[in-house]
Amino acid sequence: YIFYTDWAWTSFVVFSISQSTMLVVGAIYYMLFTGVPGTATYYATIMTIYTWVAKGAWFALGYPCDFVVVPVWIPSAMLLDLAYWATRRNKHAAILIGGVLVGMSLPLFNMINLLLVADPLEMAFKYPRPTLPPYMTPIEPQVGKFYNSP
Repeated sequence: YIFYTDWAWTSFVVFSISQSTMLVVGAIYYMLFTGVPGTATYYATIMTIYTWVAKGAWFALGYPCDFVVVPVWIPSAMLLDLAYWATRRNKHAAILIGGVLVGMSLPLFNMINLLLVADPLEMAFKYPRPTLPPYMTPIEPQVGKFYNSP
């Protein structure tokens, strides 16, 4: 949590770029080779459900509910499908316009989503990291211990 708080803007930018790319590349690839519109929304729904499962797994391990934030893919995917439908005669326009729409809308939706998440720093103090088990406890180096010994 403290890492996320310190690196919040960097994390947001990196995740926005990677998630936009993941959605556009996967969905456009599928749409161009199958020709079926509406697949980006399907793709985004699968990713959303997968993230819900991951969130449930982390919650079952004892982490707070806000530990995994489910990204908002579906509205951006619907825009991508709309762009594909509107430009179905021109594949390059589908990629360009759809990619721009997703690249601009996904960070916006996720910014709103992240504003609703509990304060990470507050969570860090409410759920402190567990202490290390004995076998992982660092041992101080014993350098020079017997230097002055008779």
